[in-house]
Amino acid sequence: MVNRKAIARFQVREAIASGIVSLGVVLGIASSNAVAQMPHNMNEMQPSQRNQTGQFQPIEQPLSNKIIVTVGGLGLIGLELWWFLASKPKSARATTQGDIQEITVTVDGGYEPSQIVVRAGQKVRLNFARQDASSCLEEVRFPDFGIAQTLPLNRVTPIEFTPKTPGRYEFTCGMNMFRGAIEVL
Repeated sequence: MVNRKAIARFQVREAIASGIVSLGVVLGIASSNAVAQMPHNMNEMQPSQRNQTGQFQPIEQPLSNKIIVTVGGLGLIGLELWWFLASKPKSARATTQGDIQEITVTVDGGYEPSQIVVRAGQKVRLNFARQDASSCLEEVRFPDFGIAQTLPLNRVTPIEFTPKTPGRYEFTCGMNMFRGAIEVL
């Protein structure tokens, strides 16, 4: 089962792609020189058409269609660049209560926050609140700490460990699809 945010992103991309394909089909059908409208029988062709059958025939489109397709393509390129290069994961610092650093991580279509900042040498408690029924998010793994914990649906599951040295430690879902990181200072 896939998470809701991933489904929403996929649906947006699919809608944009299908819109572009539909526009291409409409423009192809509307063109008066479309190849699909040419007769299949060579005897039914006009003499001027018979001479050009071995060559590509230009299909002229109105300037407005060319501008719309170009602007749409540039917009999609900009969206992809933003998606992969400019969007940043949410980060939060764990709060200290007594001798434990603690933070709640919501598990719903990924981990939020996905970047957690803690101090080295002090016990950390991450409270994972799983709200997504996706089988991928049933488990969270901390390979650097030797932790693999099942996360029951609609419950808060605390995971405790003490990071000894500063560094970046990743955690993942059971299928290694969703990721987060702990920055130890």
